[in-house]
Amino acid sequence: MSEVRLPAETRTEFGKGGARRTRRAGKVPAVIYGHGDDPRHVALPAREFANAIRHGGSNVLLTLDVEGGEQLVIPKSIQRHPIKGHFEHVDLLAVRRGEKVTIDVPITVVGDVVPGGLVNLENTSISVEAEATHLPTGIEVSITDLAFGTQITAGDVQLPSGSSLITDPDNLILSIAEAPTAEQLEAEDAAAAEELGIVQDAPQTESSDDSDTGGDSGENASAE
Repeated sequence: MSEVRLPAETRTEFGKGGARRTRRAGKVPAVIYGHGDDPRHVALPAREFANAIRHGGSNVLLTLDVEGGEQLVIPKSIQRHPIKGHFEHVDLLAVRRGEKVTIDVPITVVGDVVPGGLVNLENTSISVEAEATHLPTGIEVSITDLAFGTQITAGDVQLPSGSSLITDPDNLILSIAEAPTAEQLEAEDAAAAEELGIVQDAPQTESSDDSDTGGDSGENASAE
């Protein structure tokens, strides 16, 4: 995995007000933890950090130039604005070359499900341990030619070289089920509506009684 070098500035303003001013200046508030050291509050250039995440993934390895020195870190927690999507805060884990760390690696499903099949994705990531400078950015799980009823657990996933599984190997990742028919979906909708007490009106049709009544009215009117 490639490293991304970023400049970092030490932050002296804290709290919500300080964080807002940092973001208005085009930077992302961040805190560096790890190795028993006191947390270090820094600010990262927002555009460069966004590019690093976009191309390197959430486990990208960063080399920070801060106060004339270098600090190797990986993102541990990233907070983004729920609507605008920009980065609001980042927790960074300090690492050393050769050190092993535990990270959550996203799972990507590849291939085509069997005709008439449905993929039930139970977990979107698994935890692995790997060397800090060789962290996997993602793991692919192929569903090609998997029959109905097939289950893939964490222990079935092929890990990148140098990684070891931390997640319980029995944890279910995905399963292949037979897709429901249109009739089954309609029956499920009807059952759900009945459970909620929703009554569906029957389609209205023109009543023959109405036409008969209309005829009688006409005859009565002419008789008078």
